[in-house]
Amino acid sequence: MYDIEALYEAESVSHAIELLSEHPEARIIAGGSDVLIKIREGDLAGCTLVSIQRLDELRGISIDRDENIRIGALNSFSHITTDPVIQKYIPVLGEAVDTIGGPQLRNIGTIGGNVCNGVTSADSASTLTSWEAVMEYRGKRGVRFVPINEHYVSAGKTSLEHDELLTAVLIPRESWENCSGFYIKYAMRNALDIATLGCSANVRLSKDKKSVERLRLAYGVAGPVPMRTPSAEKAAAGKPAGEDTITLAAKAALEDVNPRTSWRASKEFRLHLVEELAKRAIRESIRRAGGAL
Repeated sequence: MYDIEALYEAESVSHAIELLSEHPEARIIAGGSDVLIKIREGDLAGCTLVSIQRLDELRGISIDRDENIRIGALNSFSHITTDPVIQKYIPVLGEAVDTIGGPQLRNIGTIGGNVCNGVTSADSASTLTSWEAVMEYRGKRGVRFVPINEHYVSAGKTSLEHDELLTAVLIPRESWENCSGFYIKYAMRNALDIATLGCSANVRLSKDKKSVERLRLAYGVAGPVPMRTPSAEKAAAGKPAGEDTITLAAKAALEDVNPRTSWRASKEFRLHLVEELAKRAIRESIRRAGGAL
């Protein structure tokens, strides 16, 4: 059923990096929800795998000494949804990954795998982009930190080198403190489907809750990689937290996106979704932040 040349079980992060260096053709397997499907379909026939499933050091969610929210790359979607740190500070991420597949997939699929496959439709990607996530890579040359907008290079490709391992996803304090967000996934079905378009907002209001101090708005499937919308963010900054600002920002988002026509939806329909989902995501984010609409 699965055509696999060899399977190596990593005993530590450094061991996994060593195995990747020794086997240039090897692929990492964590939950396996992507890799095993590709093997079964013949795309990775005869491949060599390096399993990191036993590396508990890559699990857990905490706030580190620099006040980043640190999400281990091996955390499953189910663990992210129910984790107390996520629920308290960035519940939108738990809500986003809870739209992925069904319960079985969410129990085995990992946040690391979701961002390392490089696809723009990954349900965690637009939320991590709007919360300005930083990827922690570890390799033979040491540790490097890569902003998520540099992590995604092109469709299906990331900046992760072959002998590097994604060990954690970091959310900087500046992006989670006093921030509220909302994610909307538009798909052809309500469950077990890939996003036709995903939209995630991150809003920080002024102390009196009457104006938008800062907006971060990001999309999946609005281009070849998950993307922020600087025009929308600029349009909302410092403006009253009301419907006029929401409409202005949603309209401005159209300046930054470049969706394509596919069998799932036309470019024109996706552009309609870009504007409409932005309105809904920003509106709900303002409400969650304590704004009166």
